[in-house]
Amino acid sequence: MRIHLINPSDIAFGIAVITPRWLYVLASATPKAYGDPLICDETLELLDPASINAGDVVGIGIHTGNALRGYELGKIARDRGAWVVYGGIHATLYPDEAHELGYAHAVVKGDGDVVWKDAVNDCVKGSPQAVYEGGRIEPGDFLPARWDLMPEGRYMWASVQTVRGCAKHCSFCSVWRTDGQRPRQRASDGVIDEIVQLRRKGFRFIALADDNFYPVTLTDLENARRQNNTAKLAQLQGIRDDRFELMERLSELPSDMVFFTQITMEAAEDTAFLDAMKKARVKGALVGVEAVTAEGLKAVFKDFNLSGDKLVQRLKTFREHDVHVLGSFIFGLPTDKPDTFQATAALALKAGITFAQFVMMTPFPGTVDFEKWEKAQNENPTFVDGIPITRYWLIPASKRPKMFTPHPNMSASEISDRTQGVWDKFYDLKSIWKRSDCVKTLKARLAFLFVSRLYRQMYAKTGISSDSARQKRANIVARWLAKPTRRLFQAKPMPDLQLVRKREAVLAGADGSFTILK
Repeated sequence: MRIHLINPSDIAFGIAVITPRWLYVLASATPKAYGDPLICDETLELLDPASINAGDVVGIGIHTGNALRGYELGKIARDRGAWVVYGGIHATLYPDEAHELGYAHAVVKGDGDVVWKDAVNDCVKGSPQAVYEGGRIEPGDFLPARWDLMPEGRYMWASVQTVRGCAKHCSFCSVWRTDGQRPRQRASDGVIDEIVQLRRKGFRFIALADDNFYPVTLTDLENARRQNNTAKLAQLQGIRDDRFELMERLSELPSDMVFFTQITMEAAEDTAFLDAMKKARVKGALVGVEAVTAEGLKAVFKDFNLSGDKLVQRLKTFREHDVHVLGSFIFGLPTDKPDTFQATAALALKAGITFAQFVMMTPFPGTVDFEKWEKAQNENPTFVDGIPITRYWLIPASKRPKMFTPHPNMSASEISDRTQGVWDKFYDLKSIWKRSDCVKTLKARLAFLFVSRLYRQMYAKTGISSDSARQKRANIVARWLAKPTRRLFQAKPMPDLQLVRKREAVLAGADGSFTILK
């Protein structure tokens, strides 16, 4: 009997950009009595069904984008006599769907770090529960990943998580509902330990895979002071202090290491935080710009962002502190007009954004946008091959619409074509080479060129209004680019690198006693 952990994907590139961290965290959560789990990341290679035997336990993690493939794998596993357990954000939102369409024996909802072992043990006994409530565990229960099980030479970047949850409430995002609005922050020792393990293996580019690396804003602190809420202020200040401590410790790691994360635009107001990021070599951050107009930002509940020239200046502030922005923009908002697309492309270039992604408005389950759309659809439902459009992830990709909500000014194909045009403009070779001056060496500029083209090939299909043949060609090119790009990110392993524990502080008491703070 073996335990299997599978990350579903319809497309395998052979090389992946970032490690799917959850696979290796659940590997850590798997009871040692059953041996090391067999890990299959289908973004590398598709599953070989013959690897699954009767009595095995198969864990499948799904999000909305790969749910349909995940359900196919569930059927394969169950047909071979295995126990099938689903987890992930989509299974958390739709546990009944995983049972009905994915042939599940059990579903783990919420965090799996603690409850996964119970699901495995019950399957081995032959009596799994239909649903296991993982909930939102406290940071002290977060498990480190089993990076020793990672295949060699298959990932460009590794990933480590430092905090779960986001205090914001953007209408298009489900994180604040599923992971909560209270930041659950790991102690720095566990984070640094994982990073050291990864640097020993030759990884020097690490994604800090957080919901929001900037969990406490200056505005949050000021509001607590104005309310005279001393308990809240102390809590927020403690979270902020821990962030600075972590960044100080990151700065003490080998100087060739580079970190990338995800933060909100408000971090640009906090130059002390940006300075700490620079010292820690957190050189890149995905920042949700979403829209370039005040009307667009209001439409997605993100009016804490700026627009126009003020937005340009705020984005430039990141660059001035050597934090390079991967800006995320949404097209298809009801406030968008035909000239919004070129205006967005022009602003992205003017602001000096290093990377950008341009996605079409999609109502994701668990979000405010989805709930509004689903309610409207219930009054006048639309179907594709008998499947309600509100379950679009169950529609085969070849038949799935590009847009799900009608736009007041443009057709879906027009939005799709214009979105693709922005991708093409931002990622043409001339523009990429110009932006590559953010790095100094020729090798680094080549790496920038390769990763920019690879990023476009992998993700620009969001806006492609084309047939499957074009998408297939795009995937072939991505696979071809992936191998040389990975080599550019490689570093010489440091097997002897040692973990430096958090420094102890000694406080002298008034009575002459001493207290050790760890």
